[in-house]
Amino acid sequence: MNHPDDLRYTKTHEWVRIDGDTATIGITDYAQEELGDIVFLELPEVGRSLQQEQIFGAVESVKAASDLISPVTGEVVEMNEELPDSPEEINQDPYVRGWMIIVRMEDLSEVDELLSAEQYEELIRAL
Repeated sequence: MNHPDDLRYTKTHEWVRIDGDTATIGITDYAQEELGDIVFLELPEVGRSLQQEQIFGAVESVKAASDLISPVTGEVVEMNEELPDSPEEINQDPYVRGWMIIVRMEDLSEVDELLSAEQYEELIRAL
């Protein structure tokens, strides 16, 4: 499984790419593999405020449904408009084409609470 070192991760299997005060968010390679073929995705509208550890959407596969949990607090400034019509992109490329939302963060210190790639890999080995 692929877990890039330049990303941060959550215990609920979201990944975060930090760029200044913005966070691009998606689900990990592990999560998409566990879910199987993704058939539906619900994402928040641009302008919505999110709180860290708040549900921001849902992903459904042929095997299961799962809530998406925000790793940071902030405002949604962009959503991947192509994903709701092509949710299989998440299975094919979760870290590039499968990104879900971009959030302008309110509290940059929240990033310190996220896992490194090494810590995330330790977490999933224990599952």
